[in-house]
Amino acid sequence: MINKKINFKYIHIGDLIQLKVIENGLSLSFLCKTFNCSEKEVSDMYTAETLDTEILLIWSKLLGYDFFRIYSEHLILYSPQTRVNTKDSEKVTIQKKKGEFRKNIYTRGMIEFILESLELGEKQYKEVLQVYGIPSSTLNKWMDKYKKIED
Repeated sequence: MINKKINFKYIHIGDLIQLKVIENGLSLSFLCKTFNCSEKEVSDMYTAETLDTEILLIWSKLLGYDFFRIYSEHLILYSPQTRVNTKDSEKVTIQKKKGEFRKNIYTRGMIEFILESLELGEKQYKEVLQVYGIPSSTLNKWMDKYKKIED
């Protein structure tokens, strides 16, 4: 998608949309006609940290990129899996399970984000294992696999 690395923790959707517009080479006049709005309103969308889902859906279709996936990946990375506990039939509670690993949930973008945070020293190896709940064997495989591809 965008040459800039996506920070899945702090999402500024307007910036990402603007980068994708530049990448696709769309003109401001075309965007104004598509959204039936002024140039200032399009500029305001670029500076918005969040957008209405209907507007985001239009941007996703227009630019051919699923911007909702960015939020889904944020949830996968920063929100533990939940489970409904039905032991007490009268009271149903949701419990977050810490450290539970779900196989095959990591996209290439998330893997690159995690490995980049290790490479840049933003997170330590053990910290990545704890924060994201990734088994050390999986993290080691990613490090080997993606290092070979980049070399």
